[in-house]
Amino acid sequence: MKYTFLLVLSLAFAKAYAQQPVSTSGNVIKDFGKTYEVDTPDFKTDTSAIFKVVFDVAKAPENPSQRNPYIETMARFLNMQEKAGVPVANMNIRAAIHGQAAYGMLTNELYKEKFGVNNPNIELLKALKEANVSLILCGQTAGARNITKERRLEMIDVGLSAMTVLSQSQMEGYTLIAF
Repeated sequence: MKYTFLLVLSLAFAKAYAQQPVSTSGNVIKDFGKTYEVDTPDFKTDTSAIFKVVFDVAKAPENPSQRNPYIETMARFLNMQEKAGVPVANMNIRAAIHGQAAYGMLTNELYKEKFGVNNPNIELLKALKEANVSLILCGQTAGARNITKERRLEMIDVGLSAMTVLSQSQMEGYTLIAF
């Protein structure tokens, strides 16, 4: 009886576990931005639309050894839109990076000097740049934190300010995604 009970219990847990959703890698940014399949969404994605999106990235995780999830959201956006049928050519993505997120733009050497660990964002930022995402650091934040051209990663551009990048992008028809 004891073994029968344990068998039934383990089968119940196995069935419950088997029904858990599984995230999968994408085709645009393969190593980052996993997504979940949505079988029958009620709100349909317009796969013919041109997606012009600017992400407001100001936060960073408290633990400097963790990759910034707000940066990874851009990879997730690209992957899920592509999986839904939006051509990659129809996605124009920008990021206005400022505040605490700016430290993730430091070279690995300087990040390690400041936080004692390697910069966990470098490979993600490279992958985003390879996917034609514009990564724009706020010039005001860069000035306040001494993140000069020599001190930041080479794939990072700089703008006058995050406010300028965000407002000008919206005037150019970009939709703001802010967290």
